[in-house]
Amino acid sequence: MPAWRAARVSLLTAAVLCQVGCFAPAGNGSAAVGSGRSGTPRASGPQPSAEANSAHPSARVSGGTAHPRGRRYPLHTGIVATTFWVGEIFDPSSPNGSQVISTYDAHWMRDYGGCDGIVTKRVCETERRVAANGFFPARMTPRQNPFYLDLPFDDVNDPAAFSQRARVIPWANDPGYAGHAHDPAFSYMKNRWVKITRDGRACYGQIEDAGPGDYDDYKYVFGTRNRRPANRLYNGAGLDVSPALTGCLRFTELNGDDDRVNWQFVDAVNVPRGPWTRRVTTQGVSE
Repeated sequence: MPAWRAARVSLLTAAVLCQVGCFAPAGNGSAAVGSGRSGTPRASGPQPSAEANSAHPSARVSGGTAHPRGRRYPLHTGIVATTFWVGEIFDPSSPNGSQVISTYDAHWMRDYGGCDGIVTKRVCETERRVAANGFFPARMTPRQNPFYLDLPFDDVNDPAAFSQRARVIPWANDPGYAGHAHDPAFSYMKNRWVKITRDGRACYGQIEDAGPGDYDDYKYVFGTRNRRPANRLYNGAGLDVSPALTGCLRFTELNGDDDRVNWQFVDAVNVPRGPWTRRVTTQGVSE
């Protein structure tokens, strides 16, 4: 979460505590398993704008790219990945200290369906995920894809990244993306698919936030020479991944900073069916 959003955290804290402690389990407001459609809430609560409800071009699980068979993207190897989850507040005073909101969604926790974990004494904590239920949370029903991650390139709220995005993002001129370079309500990054591997296991997730620690590191995110992240926080982490991904990838730590992964972008057409396609997030930028 970028620094400009951090100012909102203290104002949200009281409301968040109620959300965490009082949030009823969400109904299944998403499409059927395997449909490749969004789990965005529609039945109750404030409704996202029409633009927010529109399907983002990168969220489809088949077809819809400029390259029918998908591009081949550079591989990033040996990158430290830390864990984050919707509803987490580990430091309200830090720009990276709250996941109640994301850089792309000012109501991320609400739109997701609540705490992506276990509520203990009104605190949203993470939990181990298991293959038996597809690595989904055990005590709530997510309205969006629980396989999510972030990368340090905020193409909406970071001025440098916003100005660079049409030049450095490989898919910037693809159908559905072209012509949006100067549109602050559109993200080239949100909902994009990433393939992550660890010890021979491959899992897939969608980008739903930016970080850790840096927000315009295009040389690392889009570079072709396996560049190291500019970030030096959290053991030099180059991405945060959700509890579903930590379970799927069999991280050694539930919430640490020692696990390393390989990752690369992947076009939607090349995303295989798996637990990560049970609920595909399609909601665009939502303020």
